[in-house]
Amino acid sequence: MKKNYQLLLDNIIKENEKKSYVPTLLLHSCCGPCSSYCLEYLSNYFKITVFYYNPNIYPKEEYFFRVEEQRKLIDKINGKYPINMVIGKYDVDRFYKIVKGMEKMKEGSERCYNCYELRLKEAAILAKTEKFDYFTTTLTISPHKNSEVLNEIAEKVAIEIGAKHLPSDFKKRNGYKRSVELSLMFGMYRQDYCGCIFSKIEREEFKKLKESS
Repeated sequence: MKKNYQLLLDNIIKENEKKSYVPTLLLHSCCGPCSSYCLEYLSNYFKITVFYYNPNIYPKEEYFFRVEEQRKLIDKINGKYPINMVIGKYDVDRFYKIVKGMEKMKEGSERCYNCYELRLKEAAILAKTEKFDYFTTTLTISPHKNSEVLNEIAEKVAIEIGAKHLPSDFKKRNGYKRSVELSLMFGMYRQDYCGCIFSKIEREEFKKLKESS
């Protein structure tokens, strides 16, 4: 039976509120725009530290531009609790190593699953090391990403590392729509490809095909 990850999250929030407890959350962020709704929503219930770890991003200039967009957004979000930020290492060679042989695969394939696991495992390690109550990712807000796969990978690495995963499906309740609204409101840069060189090439090919049709 398919899990309702939003309902699972609702229940965790309710349980913590009953105990008058405000848990700490390490929120892996793929980019500022995707994190906008997540931060607006979650900062009412959690003490959040945004973890920007995305060694898949291409080119290098794009990576650091997205880092700055993330910083700007955090300054603009007025949540109930303060939001901090940690920037992970841009170890791009590690990304290329885990997707070797999968370069020709389409977006949303096993190549992407390996990329998700790389980033989520790093988040789980940091969450355990720094004793966060939970970790999760903004990736589930995207209508192009499978939330079930993301939650299953996150749950797997949580068990491996010994950290606690917070289930999520942020696209629910018009989360993605709200992220677009917030991006426009704050004048944020919204990239037109996921991040890696392979997604960039695929997007450019799609645009060329559309223009020629």
